[in-house]
Amino acid sequence: MMNLMKINNINAVIQYDPEIEMFRGEFVELNGGADFYAKDIESLKKEGAISLKVFLDACKKRNIEPKKKFQVNLMCVYLPIFMQILPVLLWLKEKA
Repeated sequence: MMNLMKINNINAVIQYDPEIEMFRGEFVELNGGADFYAKDIESLKKEGAISLKVFLDACKKRNIEPKKKFQVNLMCVYLPIFMQILPVLLWLKEKA
């Protein structure tokens, strides 16, 4: 089972690993890996804050943007519009 936890306004996916009997968190909005482990939720929040700070400090030191940049696929934007005008285009082609 996965859950979300927000640490300093950054979302992390939380899972329980029964093999090690610990919670594992992984930030999902970052451009690199930053995960953290703990036995209980309060400790997980603390470890998450530490992990996030280390990651953000490393990005700042290297002048790297820490958050992922999401790109929108233009086909997702234009395909619905194209599908609406396609019948008109086909009709115009027949009349030409």
